[in-house]
Amino acid sequence: TNIELPVEKTYPKTSAGKINNFGIKELLGTGTSSFIDSIPNRVYNIGLSASKTNGILVPPGEVYSFNQYLGEVTAATGFKQAYVIKEGKTVLDDGGGVCQVSTTLFRAVLNSGLPIIERTAHAYRVGFYEQGGSPPGFDATVFPPSVDFKFKNDTSSYILVQNQMVGTTLTFRIYGTSDDRVSTIGKPVILSQTPPPPDLRTDDPTLPKGVEKEI
Repeated sequence: TNIELPVEKTYPKTSAGKINNFGIKELLGTGTSSFIDSIPNRVYNIGLSASKTNGILVPPGEVYSFNQYLGEVTAATGFKQAYVIKEGKTVLDDGGGVCQVSTTLFRAVLNSGLPIIERTAHAYRVGFYEQGGSPPGFDATVFPPSVDFKFKNDTSSYILVQNQMVGTTLTFRIYGTSDDRVSTIGKPVILSQTPPPPDLRTDDPTLPKGVEKEI
């Protein structure tokens, strides 16, 4: 018996034969970050987010949106619970660790000299983003769909965004054709610091008697 199956052909947006004409010739910039001491769920979310934002081609003149490739961040889309900043607290929620990826890409874009269209810092300094000697201020938070990280490819050629996880280090690399621009990044200047507020203790009936949890 012959059965006819309905078939829908989906062709790649970019064919292999055109790749050599895109001008992806050299490394434009690199960004790295460390996530040592992260809980397993956070490491998992970093890997999942990195896989969604790897191997992206950005045509000349177009704006790259991190959230466009990341998609919805929920348990239904495969993300696990890890610590996030939410309403001024550090709590468990779906997708903790995603910002490790957007932060690392932000650093690669800075080093590439590409114009940043949208970037939001975290509500307060996070130790993960200052590991390995990284100075404060070099982070980028995302919260789909409202808070995004975007940059523009203002070169005359395509650029390729790739990342790699090795151990507890994440690296983003941006490739394209250099137009001899130079990115110079100075040291951050901390103009003021806000001391932590006094401890605020609230009762949590979900915790065992005598157990305290700092959030």
